[in-house]
Amino acid sequence: MAARGRRTGAARRVTVVRTRGGRSVRLDVPAVVAGLVLLAVALAAGIALIGSGDYPMTPAEVITTLTGGGDAGQEFIVQDLRLPRVLVGLLVGAAFGIAGAVFQTVSRNPLGSPDVLGFAQGSSVGALVAIVYFQAGTLAVAAGAVVGGVLTGLVIFVLAWKRGVHGYRFVLVGIGASAMLYAMVLYLLTKANIVEATRATTWMTGSLNGRDWDQFGPLAAVCAVLVPLLLCYGRPLRMLEMGDDAASALGVRVERVRIVVLLAAVVLVAAATAAAGPISFVALTAPQLARRLSLPRFLKGAGRGAPLPGPNLLLSALMGAALLVTADWSAQRLFGADQLPVGVLTGVLGGGYLLWLLATERRAGRI
Repeated sequence: MAARGRRTGAARRVTVVRTRGGRSVRLDVPAVVAGLVLLAVALAAGIALIGSGDYPMTPAEVITTLTGGGDAGQEFIVQDLRLPRVLVGLLVGAAFGIAGAVFQTVSRNPLGSPDVLGFAQGSSVGALVAIVYFQAGTLAVAAGAVVGGVLTGLVIFVLAWKRGVHGYRFVLVGIGASAMLYAMVLYLLTKANIVEATRATTWMTGSLNGRDWDQFGPLAAVCAVLVPLLLCYGRPLRMLEMGDDAASALGVRVERVRIVVLLAAVVLVAAATAAAGPISFVALTAPQLARRLSLPRFLKGAGRGAPLPGPNLLLSALMGAALLVTADWSAQRLFGADQLPVGVLTGVLGGGYLLWLLATERRAGRI
């Protein structure tokens, strides 16, 4: 790293880092600060979650055990019982967050999230088919959720295609598919016996209870491939926000970018849903909250009031991870002996956020 230069733009503070090889990286200061804050919140919530339970542990004991310094009992509790749940929660939240940012960018609509467009319902149908018709085990149910989510994505993509996929048509087709798939979920529940219906309802609530290394491994593999792939498409997605014609003029292959990022986001959502169930509203809220958090009021002259351009993929992933792990800790600790599935808490908080977002968009005259 040879030199650093700093310039203050009209809207946001940007630091340019130049390497010895002549390459340069532009760092948006508020976004970097927001990312570090979100990472710290996610790690702190994860440590608090590991230390919570019938065998409470202090943060120091958790960190000591994670670094190999705990006794045999602490190592069993942390490594075998609680750490996999936290890691699954972090990955699921990150997957929903980055996928939500992709869908909202492609559809150019803050309501264009997998929850609203039917992808979660498609995964639910796949899981219910496995439960009701095949009495499948955990892994088969997860596979059914992945198949259902991917098939839903392909059907929506084909139906929305007309010389390309445009945001308005994509959202309308997704909302229609969501309604039809929800009806299929209700139909499948009526065909199930009481045991299968109870199991299906529990899965559809969205929970991290009982998650272990069996769920972590496949989800980590999917995230290791698709999250870096989506991050590489951050620049073309940012150009797509200017419109198809402008993006094409700048050398972006518009439809190819859309197909790649949508397929990657669909598989991410399906894999996350298979691991923890259709946890609602994380994909909807994480990108919007990340965008707003990147405007910290305490950074003087850092572009107050200016929106952060681009899809903010990394920030959205960090926000999703922080949201989900914090919600899981709250669901365990804030309701006494009645521990809630994390999907119940995110549903309540997300519903309030959706109402606030609709009111904001209406005041702005956009809806």
